[in-house]
Amino acid sequence: MPQIDLSATTWVAADWGSTNLRLWLMTDDDKVVHKIQGPRGAAQLTGAEFGTELRALLAPVLTGRDGDPLEVIACGMVGSRQGWAEAAYQNVPAAPVNAVRARIVSDDRNELTVHILPGLQQLSPPDVMRGEETQIGGLLVSDPDFDGIVCLPGTHSKWARVSNGQVTSFATCMTGEMFSLLSEHSVLRHTIDTDSLDLASFETAASETLTRPDALLTRLFSVRAAALVSDARPGEAAGRLSGLLIGAEIGSLRGLWPDLPIAVLGASSLSGLYVRVLQAAGMSVTQIDAEHATVQGLAKAHRTLRRQMTSAAI
Repeated sequence: MPQIDLSATTWVAADWGSTNLRLWLMTDDDKVVHKIQGPRGAAQLTGAEFGTELRALLAPVLTGRDGDPLEVIACGMVGSRQGWAEAAYQNVPAAPVNAVRARIVSDDRNELTVHILPGLQQLSPPDVMRGEETQIGGLLVSDPDFDGIVCLPGTHSKWARVSNGQVTSFATCMTGEMFSLLSEHSVLRHTIDTDSLDLASFETAASETLTRPDALLTRLFSVRAAALVSDARPGEAAGRLSGLLIGAEIGSLRGLWPDLPIAVLGASSLSGLYVRVLQAAGMSVTQIDAEHATVQGLAKAHRTLRRQMTSAAI
């Protein structure tokens, strides 16, 4: 860790997903002191290993620390059944960040007190999210009156209807996983270079399935055929496959929420592709930094817990 003054750290924000762990060392007024990227996500750990992993990453902060255990506010798959401890889902409609219902756990040395935020579940049609709800909560910190759709691109993209400070419904699309499966384990793997994506090919393909999402299955093999009959380059094939999938995703959903503003939260490269297609569809789109939204959502939970503790002490 670089030579950074960590003495101002009073709590830690944590986004612990299946494959990644991000920690932000925070001040009492919710400013970021330093960011730490953990090497192991929740899917790589067993229940007993979470505390050890977290304590090792936070050792520079814990060393020489006196007083109460260091407080950690965490979201993501750390709260799943296969995580550190299960934080029960909230049923929608619900406010996206509910710190009062957080699951509280400690490491085996009692140096950390971890509040794991609950995810959201939808009973009909069945759906769940963990981690994305905290990003939505962060968006509402910046824009409490937001009334529209939040799109969170990823391996499993989420589309949430947000109104009156609540997530009222949501849908999950396995678009990113489908891209991975098709590009790595189908006949298309002979054609695609996932490290280079041709943007023109992406936009052309996205326009095809945006207007005809039902045509996706009949268009997928064209990715392979184009390489055979017209010598399409691997980057063009990657762009075409991505465009077909994202275009079909947006085309199948846009009729559910017509004329509503859309906020896209996600990694800049992937979310940028979604923004392109949404704008081509004539939608009103704003792109939001997902990391900032995550920290804002975790900080909101921290403020709620701090108020709760203050009230209990009076």
